[in-house]
Amino acid sequence: MQGQGLCLRVATLLTGLLECLGFAGVLFGWASLVYVFKAEHYFDELCEPDAGATGNFTAQPDCKAQDERFSLIFTLGSFMNNFMTFPAGYIFDRFKTTVARLIAIFLYTSATLTIAFISADSAFLLFLAMPMLTVGGILFLITNLQVGNLFGKHRSTIITLYNGAFDSSSAVFLIIKLLYEQGISLKASFIFLSVFSAWHVGRTFLLMPRGHIPYPVPSNYSYGLCSGNDAREEEKKTAESEKLELQSKESLPAKEEALGPGKQQEPRSFWSYVLSQRFAWHLVWLSVIQLWHYLFIGTLNSLLTSLAKGDRALVSAYTNAFAITQFFGVLCAPWNGLLMDRLKQKYQKEAKSTGSSAMTVALRSAVPSLALTSLLCLGFALCASVPILPLQYVTFILQVISRSFLYGGNAAFLTLAFPAEHFGKLFGLVMALSAIVSLLQFPIFTFIKGPLQNDPLYVNVMLVLATVLTFVHPFMVYWECRRERKSPATA
Repeated sequence: MQGQGLCLRVATLLTGLLECLGFAGVLFGWASLVYVFKAEHYFDELCEPDAGATGNFTAQPDCKAQDERFSLIFTLGSFMNNFMTFPAGYIFDRFKTTVARLIAIFLYTSATLTIAFISADSAFLLFLAMPMLTVGGILFLITNLQVGNLFGKHRSTIITLYNGAFDSSSAVFLIIKLLYEQGISLKASFIFLSVFSAWHVGRTFLLMPRGHIPYPVPSNYSYGLCSGNDAREEEKKTAESEKLELQSKESLPAKEEALGPGKQQEPRSFWSYVLSQRFAWHLVWLSVIQLWHYLFIGTLNSLLTSLAKGDRALVSAYTNAFAITQFFGVLCAPWNGLLMDRLKQKYQKEAKSTGSSAMTVALRSAVPSLALTSLLCLGFALCASVPILPLQYVTFILQVISRSFLYGGNAAFLTLAFPAEHFGKLFGLVMALSAIVSLLQFPIFTFIKGPLQNDPLYVNVMLVLATVLTFVHPFMVYWECRRERKSPATA
C-alpha cells in the first residue's frame, strides 16, 4: 500500500511539473506569439505608410500604433498575472483544490478556444482572452504548489522547481511559432491546447485532493485515485495536520523562555508589518525589477524589429533565441534556493558562538540572494539599453537568470522575514501592489514611440538608475542583521 501511495505521489509530482511547464505561464512567451499575430495581419489597419517613402516598395510602414496595441494587451495580461494572485489564493483557500482547478480549466479553455477562432477582424478579443489565459495559469500554479507538502524535506525544492517550470512555459508560444512557420495554423495549435482540458479534468479528480494537501502530512494520508474517503474524511485529515502544526508552534514559547528574558517578541499586527521599512523596500525591489522584465518582454518584438531594420528573418531568429533561453528558467530557479540554504547552514554554525537569533540568521542568508538578483537585473538592463543586435543574446541570458531568481527570492524572503501566519496575505499584497507599478510599462512604451521618436535612451537611463536603487534593499537588511548581531554582545 505504501508503494502504491508513493507511485501516486510521484505521478502527482510529475504531472504537476508538466502542467506548470506546458500551461501555467505561457503569457511570457508573448514575443513569439506577436510575431505570428503580425504575420496573420492582426491590427494591420493601425499601420500607416511611411511619410518619407517615395513610391519605394521596400519602405517599411509605420506600425507604431500596432506595436502599442500589442503592448497594451501584454500590459493587461501581465497585470492580471500579479494582481489576481491574491483573489486566486483566496479562491483556493476558501473553495479548496477541486473548485479552484475547475475554474482554472474553464478560464484556460475559454481563452485558448477564443484565440483559436478569432481572426484579424476580431483581434480585439485578445483583450479578453489573454487575461483569462493568465488567471487560469495562475490557478494551475497555486493548486500545484501544495504538491511539495507530500515530500517533506524536499518541499522547498519542489516549490522552486514548479516556479521555474512556470517561467519556462513561455517556450510553448515558441513551439506554436515554429509550427506556424512549418504550415500548421494558429487555430490548429490552440485547438490542440484546448483538447488538453480533458487531461486537466482527469488530473483534478484522479491525482489531486478535493481539499488541501496538509503540512505536515498525517500518517495514512490518501487522496485522489487511492482515496476511498469523502470530502469530510479529507477535512478530518487536514484538521489533524493543523493540530500537529499548532502543537509544534505552542512548543516555541518554552524554547524562548530557556533563552532568557528579553528574547521573546510581542505579537504584532498584520498592518504593522505592511507599514514596516523592511516590507516597503522589498516592494520597491520587486516592483522595479519586475517592471524592467515586463517592459522588455512586452516590447521585444518592436525592439528587435527596430534593431534589425525590419528584417523579418533576423527578427524571427532572435525571437526564437529569446524563447529558447526562457525554457532554461526551470534549471536556473533552484540555484537561488540552493545558495540561501547553504548560507543558512553556514550562519547557523556561526550563530552558536555569537548567540544570534534564528531570524537574524535567516535574514543574513537572504542578503546575497537579494543583492545578486539586483546585480543580474542591472547587467540585463545595461545590455538591453545598448542598441547592438548581437549583444541581445547576452541580454536574453541575463534576463532569464534574473527573472528566475526574482520570484523565488521574493517568496523565500517573505517566508524568512515575516511570520508564517501572515505569509499568504503579504505575498498576495506585494504581488498586487507590484502589479499596479507594472502598469507603467504601457505609458513608458507610448512615451518612447511618441515624444522620444523611438529613442529609448532617456527612459533606459532613468530605469537603470531605478535599478541601482534596488541595492538599498539588501543593504538595509544587512545593516539590520549587523545591528542585531551587535546587540547581544553589548547586552
